[in-house]
Amino acid sequence: MSAEEAPARRRGRPAGSRAGAPRTREAILAAARSEFAARGYAKASIRGIARAAGVDPALVHHHFGSKDQLFAAALEITFAPALMVHDAVAGGPEGVGERLARSFLSLWEQPEVRERLIAVIRSALTEDQATVMLREFVSRELMERIAAGLDVPEPQLRAELAASHMVGLALARYVIRVEPLASADPEELVRLVAPVLQRYLTER
Repeated sequence: MSAEEAPARRRGRPAGSRAGAPRTREAILAAARSEFAARGYAKASIRGIARAAGVDPALVHHHFGSKDQLFAAALEITFAPALMVHDAVAGGPEGVGERLARSFLSLWEQPEVRERLIAVIRSALTEDQATVMLREFVSRELMERIAAGLDVPEPQLRAELAASHMVGLALARYVIRVEPLASADPEELVRLVAPVLQRYLTER
């Protein structure tokens, strides 16, 4: 078949957007996480992410639309393990503080997960757009889920207080690495933090 006889490719659908689409999407997300971590939200570009993923920039737009949507998808993948923390609340009020503290610290103790979380948090702390997107995501996907499992007055506020305590702990231990907190045994931290979380989440 000659070039003139070949059927025209539909506009707006890059070559290869069907074949290997899941692998392409995963490669783009992996590259996006790396680029956002290394360069921050503002300096990371669709073109740079596409280059790192080894694809045409049109494919990034095809799968994710805009940089905002790509960042949101990268957030969701990065925080996917954290979304399981709300399961600790589902076990009922007794011992919820200990379950939540242990789940949270177990998550951060995983090196691969920790590196991703730190990268996203650093980006969010320095750039307004990333801060807004992270806040909205955490509020929608994590805080509202935890609050839905609480049988106390002002459940949203209680969930946010518990979250602020845990995020502060993570920043001091894993990002700033304040000693002796940074090298403390995780089980000792669970013992000390659990009663505070228990009070936030169950005290009337």
